[in-house]
Formats: sequence, C-alpha cells, structure tokens
Amino acid sequence: MKHSIEEINLKSGARGLLIDVPGSSVMNIRVIFRAGNKFVKKAEIYEVAHLMEHMAFGRNAEYRDEQAYEAEFTKNGAYHNAWTSDYYIVYESECADFEWDRILTLQELAIARPRFNEGELAAEKGNVRSELTGYQNDYARLIWPKLQQELGEKVLTYAERLKTINNIELKDVREHHRRTHTSRNMQFVITGNLRGRKRKIIQMLENWELKPGEHFELPINAYTKTSPVVIRRKDASNVSFGFSFVIQRSLEPKEQYAMDCLNHILNGTMNSKIFGEARRRGIVYGMGSNTESDCWSSTWDFDGEVNAENAAELFDLIAVELVKIINGDIQEPEIAAARSYALGRQQMLAQTADQISMYYLRNYITVGTFEPMSDAPKMIAAIDKSTIVQLAREFMQSDISGLATVGNMNKALVDELWNRVLGAI
Repeated sequence: MKHSIEEINLKSGARGLLIDVPGSSVMNIRVIFRAGNKFVKKAEIYEVAHLMEHMAFGRNAEYRDEQAYEAEFTKNGAYHNAWTSDYYIVYESECADFEWDRILTLQELAIARPRFNEGELAAEKGNVRSELTGYQNDYARLIWPKLQQELGEKVLTYAERLKTINNIELKDVREHHRRTHTSRNMQFVITGNLRGRKRKIIQMLENWELKPGEHFELPINAYTKTSPVVIRRKDASNVSFGFSFVIQRSLEPKEQYAMDCLNHILNGTMNSKIFGEARRRGIVYGMGSNTESDCWSSTWDFDGEVNAENAAELFDLIAVELVKIINGDIQEPEIAAARSYALGRQQMLAQTADQISMYYLRNYITVGTFEPMSDAPKMIAAIDKSTIVQLAREFMQSDISGLATVGNMNKALVDELWNRVLGAI
C-alpha cells in the first residue's frame, strides 16, 4: 500500500510517526512508553510493569470497570491490546476509519487516566500468575530469559518473576504509572487515512493528561561470555535449545537486511543450509535464526528442538555451515535467491495498515530513526557477499556468546554440544 510518513514532535515532549495510507479503511494506533520490566523501581516488584499493563483497561476516569470500558470500545468492532517487554509497554488498537477519533479518545482514558484499585489488582495478580505459570510449560519460552540472565542482562526467569507478584502493592502500580507514563516518555505510531486529520490528531495528543516527566534512555547491558546452562525437565522427551552471539553495537539498516538474508540462507526454508539439510536428514523438525538490534547491542540468535539422539549431528551441521560462512564459502546464486525472496516478502509486508505500522515501529522506538519502506528494495539489492561474511565474522568472533537448553540431559552433554560449535569457529 502506498503511504507517506512524517515524524511529529509535540509541544508536550512526545514524539511519533504519522503514516498516511490513502484510502485505508482502518486506523491503526500504537502508543509506546519505555516502561517495561527493566524500568521497574526494584527487582522485588519486577512484575509491576506487567501488572500495570493488565490493569490499564480497567476502571478509568469515565468507566467504572473493564467490562464497561470494553463494551464501549468494541461496540463497532474495534480491537485493542497491550503488551509488556523488557523495555516497553505498548498499547495498540485498530478500528474502522469512521470512528478513529472516538477510539483515540478511549485510548487516552486507559493510558493517561486509569483509576487503579485493589479489586482489579487482586484479579490481575491471579491472571498474571496464571499466565506466567503457563509459560513455564512452554520450554521454548524458558530458554531466553535464562540465557539473557547468564549473558549479563538484568532480567528474571519466569519462576523468579512469579515470586515477586505477592510483593506488589497498589502504591507500586500507581508509582510505576506516574513515573513512566509521561509525555516526554511517550512515542506513537498512527497509521491510516490521515488526509485532513493530522492537525486534529496532533491537537488530541497534545491534550492528553500526562505530566512532562522524562524520556528514559535504554539501559546498556553488561554482556559477558558464559558457559552453557541446562534447565532440567525430567518429563522433556527432547532438547529445546537457544544460543546467541552478541556484538556491542547497533546494526545499520543495510546490515540488518544482510543478516536477514544470511538467516534465510541458513534456516529460512526447506532448502536452507542448516534447517533444510537437517529436515532432509530427518534429524530436526523445526529450528530457525534471527537477528535483533537496539541502541547499544545486537544479537544473532538460533533456536530449535531436537531429539537427544540427534543433537550431536545437528550441532555438527550447524558448526560446519557457520564455518563455511566465516570462511567466505557462500555462493552468489544463494545470495541472489535470498535477495529475491526478501524483495517478495518486503512487498507482502505492506498490505495492511498494521503491517506498515509494525515495519516502522521496531527501529523507531529503539534507535529513534526510520527508513522509508520505499528504500528497502535498494538496500536489499545492495546485499553482497562481503557484507554478509564480515558481519558473520564479527558476531562469531565477538567472544560474547551463550547456549541454554531445556531437557532431561546432563551438563556434560550440553557442554560437548556447545564445544562442537565454538571449537569449530
């Protein structure tokens, strides 16, 4: 979908993107605060950000409870949700074009004028407890908090997070909201048919009842190399794994595209070098890799699930293919095919207002910049062997890496698996 994009800096200190998609039948609204788990006041109340996000759609300045607010919000089919990460709380909604201003007004009520109360706190403590308990049965979810922790990030595992819920009082929820939900700490991405509406949108956002506060900087993680870690689960019939290579700098957009290209070559499809070959041999059902980047660091992550008897063969295959990359053993036809795939996927990412919003969201909220989607084909076309090999070497030779596994296996076996990779590169 054709669109134009404009960055807006409000007098209140908030900043964001207005993305005009002519003819769009929906309006997509995302409001973001740097208010996630890493911005809680102390570790003993680690879940307060998550709890506050759950409570945001409860009682507010005009509606007595969540049910009344929900009935009004959704009466014409509108959708809303929120989520909490290490760094952010993100409020998102989507509605029919004809009611965008009503929905933006309702968003302001939940975000700027909630009326937190003891009854909703007690209920959401139960809901969050149930949510986190469920995550402990999802082995893939267990890997990453533990690996982050081992690599030096100040995060808690799900089991540790559960223990903090009872410590949280209503005053903690209110304090977290008051400190983090301020106009200078607010970002937004609003996408839809904005013709003739930008002035009204800006005026509405300027009038949100938020104190100025401060814009929080993303914390710098003190990463370190770590030995493999095993999360023992006696009932696990296979091995879930995740490993990361970390570099302490942000990736430029063109470098992100190059790494996406490499991840596709290695794990993107059934004819990929690692995943595709592993499927051909019958040694793994699913695995993948991806690259993430923020202001201060970037990670190259691999994850998957494998039966214990096939683990050594899979890790040998991973090692062989990674060594090929850092030795420059990657063929131009492979890169050309990955570029072609990336170009097709890029065009498919611009079919809805939501997809366009998400495309710009990631870089904008982390590094504060955005690259027009129309520039993507040029950056994809510029992906070359030299850049891919150089980036792969930088990640694998950074000396900051780690492996975490979940399964019924001993530490010695996991150490051996990781040595097959590190010893090769």
